[in-house]
Amino acid sequence: MNNMNITDIVNPANLVYKKNSVLNDLPMHYCPGCSHGVVHKLLGDIIEELNIQEQTIGVAPVGCAVFAYKYLDIDWQQAAHGRAPALATAIKRLLPDRYVFTYQGDGDLAAIGTAETLHACNRGENIVIIYINNGIYGMTGGQMAPTTLLGMKSTTSPKGRMYERDGNPLDMPKLLAELDGVCYVTRQAVHTVGAVKKCRRAIKKAFEYSALNKGTSIVEVVSTCNSGWKMTPDFANRWMVENMFSKYPLGDIKDTIQA
Repeated sequence: MNNMNITDIVNPANLVYKKNSVLNDLPMHYCPGCSHGVVHKLLGDIIEELNIQEQTIGVAPVGCAVFAYKYLDIDWQQAAHGRAPALATAIKRLLPDRYVFTYQGDGDLAAIGTAETLHACNRGENIVIIYINNGIYGMTGGQMAPTTLLGMKSTTSPKGRMYERDGNPLDMPKLLAELDGVCYVTRQAVHTVGAVKKCRRAIKKAFEYSALNKGTSIVEVVSTCNSGWKMTPDFANRWMVENMFSKYPLGDIKDTIQA
């Protein structure tokens, strides 16, 4: 029984749901309420639907994002912290027929990797950037990130982020949308069923645009880090809606293909 597939014991006509073939069988280790597992599933669904598993290469740097290679059965390359867009550039130029994407957190993309991100997008590299923004350095101790909201507490801003000392939160997708090399920028979330469906469509569109060689596509996923935020998963989702979405509103920011 353990070696049987669900379709071996269920009539395919009655099958409502099955795990996509791109996700492997390792139990995910992420904290309860974390968005990473949901985004992993969406990536697996899309790669399976587009039938591009053998043509897809992911680049994961440092932080919680690095664990993506444990769960998605595709080719992966690990990058140094912040350098995923540069490495993805090399891979895509060497293997132009592949679907190449980066999977990065906000501390990685918007801090350590700001230069690599800006220049890859400015060059219009035909890659997809998946950007998980939870407003904090989740893995390394809950420090303030470039995306941390004003007044938001962290281990390095225990009284809250202050404009006079720390400046404003950095809205990377809005900044990147100004670059001519970027063809698609969208901001999504995965906190509700409806949001998950919209995020799935956005990621799929980004992969389809990559095949058109029209430039860089960026999908930001506004997320929670209930461990770093010191909140329960339910409260973290409500806090995100009430606080994060006003600074990082959901929806498409730029779409030159459909414009």
